[in-house]
Amino acid sequence: VQLQASGGGLVQPGGSLRLSCAASGSIFSINKMGWYRQTPGKERELVAIINSVETITYADAVKDRFTISRDNAKNAVYLQMNTLKPEDTAVYYCNADLWPLNGGNMVIWGKGTLVTVSS
Repeated sequence: VQLQASGGGLVQPGGSLRLSCAASGSIFSINKMGWYRQTPGKERELVAIINSVETITYADAVKDRFTISRDNAKNAVYLQMNTLKPEDTAVYYCNADLWPLNGGNMVIWGKGTLVTVSS
């Protein structure tokens, strides 16, 4: 089971980007999916998380600018990022709390995707 993220890149302040992440492999069900970010010298921090009934939590820093969504049929989670600021520059990681077909809960991380907000 693995997560594959995409969609990072360079964008000017005030611009938008959409990150995508899909889980693949032998999956029974997925509980929570989310996005975290990390900058050099800092701990990884929560950006947004969505559970199986679409209860959503956002970090205060991104509320009203970012929107998380999921497509259960595709085992995918998305992060629409609007009105981007330089302080949003980070490596973004997707995360999933899931049950594989062979049993046992697991939490997995995708490889990060770099988002750079700069003029």
